[in-house]
Amino acid sequence: MEHCESTAAITILSVDDHPLFRQGIASVIESQADMRVVGEATNGNEALTSYRALRPDVTLMDIQMPDMNGIDATIAIRQEFPQARIIILTTYEGDVRALRAVKAGAAGYLLKSMLRKDLLDTVRQVHSGRRCIPGDIAMELISPASGDALSKREVEVLRLVADGKSNKRIALYLAISEDTVKAHVKNILSKLTANDRTHAAVLALQRGIIDLNCLNQAIKS
Repeated sequence: MEHCESTAAITILSVDDHPLFRQGIASVIESQADMRVVGEATNGNEALTSYRALRPDVTLMDIQMPDMNGIDATIAIRQEFPQARIIILTTYEGDVRALRAVKAGAAGYLLKSMLRKDLLDTVRQVHSGRRCIPGDIAMELISPASGDALSKREVEVLRLVADGKSNKRIALYLAISEDTVKAHVKNILSKLTANDRTHAAVLALQRGIIDLNCLNQAIKS
């Protein structure tokens, strides 16, 4: 039979594909009398299965994972369990995936570099029913679409740029003129404030505008 304090503790599911990172989270949480990690998962599919079995109070969800990413996992979990409290973890500030995750129902958002400082307070706030969303993300939710946002076609071009394709190859692949490709690349560099094509590809990967898994699948297809 469980002790009363265990029953009262905030139960947490930790989802990340890096074992050392999960260990770090566990070490921080296990030092707290009012929290305990009840399960771990390494991708979105495992997160959904674990959530169904454990029904944790709070889920810590990494965005970038194999098989199923954190956004899709958040959507899947909240479709079945609308009251699920999920905190999204990301490496990069300005990650556009964070906005998608919040729109998908995530209650909190944390930079991995700030975990030791903000993790415990964020977990407690989210568990109490509050949302912990940074100001810049919150403003994006209430403001109209930014003029600096990349269009769907620009994202397609950027994905091919990241694959190393030339303007000529991109034009053939997308069935558009090479001049149109050049115009798209110019717009992309301006919107991302990138120095060159390589810099734009790096920024896009860091911010989640393009995804390595999706890129690899596109290369194989």
